[in-house]
Amino acid sequence: MIGVDQQRRGDRRAPCGTAPAPDGPLGADAVLLGFARSLRAAGVAVSAERVHAFLRAVAVLRPGVRADVYWAGRLTLCGDRDDLERYERVFAAYFGTDREPARAAPAAPPPRLRPVSGEAPGGPPAEPAEGEREGPPVASLASSVEVLRHRDMADLGPEERAQVRRLLAAFALRGQTRRTARRRPARRGEVDPHRTVRDMLRLGGEPALLRRHARAERPRRVVLLVDVSGSMGPYADALLRFAHAAVRGRRTEVFTIGTRLTRVTRELAHRDPDLAMAAVAEAVPDWRGGTRLGELLREFLDRWGQRGMARGAVVVLLSDGWERGDPRLLAAQMRRLHRLAHRVVWANPRKARPGYAPLAAGMAAALPSVDAFVEGHSLAALERLAAVVRGAEPPAAADVRERS
Repeated sequence: MIGVDQQRRGDRRAPCGTAPAPDGPLGADAVLLGFARSLRAAGVAVSAERVHAFLRAVAVLRPGVRADVYWAGRLTLCGDRDDLERYERVFAAYFGTDREPARAAPAAPPPRLRPVSGEAPGGPPAEPAEGEREGPPVASLASSVEVLRHRDMADLGPEERAQVRRLLAAFALRGQTRRTARRRPARRGEVDPHRTVRDMLRLGGEPALLRRHARAERPRRVVLLVDVSGSMGPYADALLRFAHAAVRGRRTEVFTIGTRLTRVTRELAHRDPDLAMAAVAEAVPDWRGGTRLGELLREFLDRWGQRGMARGAVVVLLSDGWERGDPRLLAAQMRRLHRLAHRVVWANPRKARPGYAPLAAGMAAALPSVDAFVEGHSLAALERLAAVVRGAEPPAAADVRERS
């Protein structure tokens, strides 16, 4: 990947308004890598090898032409048919287009944008082909999204919030996989005596190939507890839209916590995000109220968690940790939750602020029973949270406390 970066810096100029330095936040590579991270957050298995192939393909083609970027990514980053729909959604949200360029009618060629990567060695800058319409550079469109990924959601304007909502709609949340007791046919693994004997009987007792099987894997249940109290007001809408995208995984349960505990999984099952948010608004009676984390966590464990919902699951609390009740009750219930769940993750939007320390009584009481303490203030932070939930984030980078 370093060689590709050097070639692109040597052969082409940087996009307008950006320096050619490799660490520039709005450089072409940073934009493309941000797109790959968004795809990964949407559930596409984007490996390092695929990202490297994507960068090489874009370097050969024209980074400023939307159609070239689209097909370079589709052919290198998508591994199966299920990835195509996710790719369409993320590309439309990230590059600011509502439909992919190759589906234009033959009589009206797809709009091609003016390349921004500069001129080829020994020649003038490339001009748009005949019939192509000029537009804003792809890098300029996407670089604003890349900056938006790291912005605190409490500081966004209406248009930026709308863009964040489109990107959140493409998210996917899946729990860390676990091996089940069921077996599935496999090329490697233990010998499956039943299938092997059946094949021999079918052949009249003649020797047959050994059939093998392996333990099947399935994602763990994910339980989201979203704080909708007054102190979480600037983040509640985005966190609930993140939860709406997670419910599509079918093994996700969502509760809101404030002064009451409300199960909103059914309301978030609406396919349309706006309809889902409207249903949640009607179902939750304690918007922008106080916080009783200890009492509500005890209610959750008594009513749902102890009966199996939290057992072996990945439980995520999205809260700033402000507690009006007794912190000792919260500490006791967090220890109880820690014994039941496979992993307890706490995402705090305040953690990203300079000089932050978990000194609030509720946060300080809960932290000893938390396996991973992460940020939750931005789109990039939620992408990282999704990686922690599925077990893809390195433990040292996620403030993880390993269990004994």
